Amino acid sequence: MPKGSPERTAARKEEIINACEKLYQTMSFKDITLKEIGNETSFSRPTIYNYYRTKEEIFLALFEREYVHWNEELQSILRDNETLTKEQTAKKLASSLANREQLLKLLAMNNYDMEANSRPELLRSFKVAYGGSIENVSGILKKFCPGKSDEEIRDFIYVFFPFMFGIYPYTAVTDKQRKAMKDAEVDFVYRSVFELVNNCLLKLL
Repeated sequence: MPKGSPERTAARKEEIINACEKLYQTMSFKDITLKEIGNETSFSRPTIYNYYRTKEEIFLALFEREYVHWNEELQSILRDNETLTKEQTAKKLASSLANREQLLKLLAMNNYDMEANSRPELLRSFKVAYGGSIENVSGILKKFCPGKSDEEIRDFIYVFFPFMFGIYPYTAVTDKQRKAMKDAEVDFVYRSVFELVNNCLLKLL
């Protein structure tokens, strides 16, 4: 690939995002630095600045990629099914999110900082992917829940999408957190992502 070609740029961006994703599996957002990300790539850290200026921009790109992958799953639900009951629709949507733990983990982060420290053009690109998810979920409701009005679909979106921000903390629980809940004598029933989302969707649908 020639230097500066679109293919080379795309490949390097992908390598940077992959490095960030790898670190995020074992480190917290606050502990990950551009230096750490650079150490996981095949090129020098200063090269990263040709593509991303801040750590937040890299996380935003990872976030965008997760929405793109979810959109692919949502589109397959639309494409591969002629009719679905409400129960089947809930199950399909719940399963699609159960496959996207990284997306749910990113949703649980401080998105204000991530967006505030990213350039407008990168934020716009992210919003396109995010908007695609809203459009795809709306399309699923229009196709498989034809009795719902446009206003009811909008109401669904404004309940379900904020709900998604809280899924990860309720389902990815550490032993330390479990012990704290037990010691605090909090009567809490742990659910999987699928169970939590499916129960919510059945009530909303």
